[in-house]
Amino acid sequence: MNGEPHLVTEGLTVAGLLAELAIDPARVAVELDREIVRKTEWESAPVRPGASVEIVWFVGGGRR
Repeated sequence: MNGEPHLVTEGLTVAGLLAELAIDPARVAVELDREIVRKTEWESAPVRPGASVEIVWFVGGGRR
């Protein structure tokens, strides 16, 4: 994680990867091999061996 290679179960989809990593899907965006994956495609988008995955968390707050 954080730029380091990470081994996960083979054959996962994006949704399965988020579940395996215990990440709340409501609070993230996912980039797979430098392409943003739409939430509607998470169940079908395969994470192939050697794939590059970027998971970005949405955070609230800021200045008022």
